[in-house]
Amino acid sequence: MIAEISADRLKDDVYKMVSFGTRHTLSDTKSKKRGIGAARRWVEEEFRKYSKASGGRLKVEQDTFTVKPDGRRVDVKTVMANVMATLPGTDPNDNRVFIVSGHLDSRVTDVMNRTADAPGANDDASGVAVVMEMARVMASRKFPCTLIFVAVQGEEQSLIGSGYLARKAKANNWNIVGMLNNDIVGNSHGHDPDLHQPNLVRVFSEGVPANETPEQAQLRRQLSAENDSPSRQLARYAKQTGEQYVAGHTVALEYRPDRFLRGGDHTPFNQQGYAAVRFSEMNEDFTHQHQDLRTENGRQYGDLPEFVDYEYLRKNTGVNLATMASLALAPAAPQNVGVLTANLTNRTELKWDAPTTGRKPAGYVVLMRETSSPVWQQRFPVQGTTADLPHSKDNFIFGVASVDESGHESLPVIPKPVR
Repeated sequence: MIAEISADRLKDDVYKMVSFGTRHTLSDTKSKKRGIGAARRWVEEEFRKYSKASGGRLKVEQDTFTVKPDGRRVDVKTVMANVMATLPGTDPNDNRVFIVSGHLDSRVTDVMNRTADAPGANDDASGVAVVMEMARVMASRKFPCTLIFVAVQGEEQSLIGSGYLARKAKANNWNIVGMLNNDIVGNSHGHDPDLHQPNLVRVFSEGVPANETPEQAQLRRQLSAENDSPSRQLARYAKQTGEQYVAGHTVALEYRPDRFLRGGDHTPFNQQGYAAVRFSEMNEDFTHQHQDLRTENGRQYGDLPEFVDYEYLRKNTGVNLATMASLALAPAAPQNVGVLTANLTNRTELKWDAPTTGRKPAGYVVLMRETSSPVWQQRFPVQGTTADLPHSKDNFIFGVASVDESGHESLPVIPKPVR
């Protein structure tokens, strides 16, 4: 699948989105050539082409909702829409859902300027292009669980579309196992300082879950598990899998929810209790982000498509695809994972139950790392639902993942103390 990702198609998609002049959330919705409405319809049409090519299994819609004026970034009642393509799972007993997103809207310096040209090539036509290319490639394959590819609206006006989708998912009890947000993922050149890093992409993840209960907080403090939230496990998985499948590309783990004091479309999913991460280029160029189109002192300002590195964007698409496909092909994660504490030994005894959704795993793997390590360091294949390891729980952190016969792994689950 990764070999089918096309840098040329990504480039064409970005240029097409830029051709709509502005995709500001409050811009024209009636024109066939300009504004957010034309952009939404084009993405929908492209999704429908992918669906037709794959036999109609990909279900496409504009999921509309109405937003009232908020006194901040929405000044008129507005009908908005997320453009969604859903690939249903083939296993009726597997209710897992994986989501990949980018935001379709764009802006210039004044966030309320809905008429000026706002090309939004990197922020965030690049992220939407990732989503579209993944949908094109993956729609022809079959996965046991459900995959959702979505271009959300209203990110620049305060995460409106993603907030709506996250609340909808929670209200309908969607079993979202992982959400991948792509925002500003296409430029390998940073500015101030000038840096070119074509083989690095960042993935941001929250440590303490936003919806943590008092009981969960007490256990987290007791185990010093601030670095082992579900979102952190998803980020580690993206690094392991992305680097395995995308040659020469490195995924940098950024252990904070987003860039310094900022947020993105994964944030509402974190707030609803889902594992969600953000992919973003290694060093942003702020002369090409949220800028009016102009030239000053010989420097071009504005988010134009010629400043996107499409080979870099291809690699970042590959990291997303490897992560999503590997998780979707894997069995669901084990349940009730525990570390036994009744005996005082320098060994670690673990036990767990098989997953309650989807097919039975072919086996399991116990992951281990030193408490100071950001990534998993050792792996122990296991048959059955117990493990007895000659390594002390005082000195290491453990996780347990389900594995299928081809080696696809679920996200790991951190054990809780049990007697």
